[in-house]
Amino acid sequence: MPDAVQNLQMIPLNDYIFFCSALFAIGIIGVLIKRNALVIFMSVELMLNSANLLLAAFSAYRNDPAGQIFVFFIMVVAAAEVAIGLALLVMIYRSTHSIDINALNKLKW
Repeated sequence: MPDAVQNLQMIPLNDYIFFCSALFAIGIIGVLIKRNALVIFMSVELMLNSANLLLAAFSAYRNDPAGQIFVFFIMVVAAAEVAIGLALLVMIYRSTHSIDINALNKLKW
């Protein structure tokens, strides 16, 4: 067994579940409370990364590479989300000169 997998298995699975739950909760709070579009995108990325870490931990504990392969697919989706999200932020900033979510009311018909 590789050293990285052995090191990952030394930490109890409950610690990974607690840590990933805390990261996911911080991401949800960031999405619900903050009004800055950039912070909202960062909070969504934090939620995706917590799910990735939990998938990798379960995959290592079960000695099944399927979870780690699925992590790569989630990373591709996250990279596409960042590219599209930043393009949207640039376009919103050009039209409103702000990235505040409340300023988006100016874009209504």
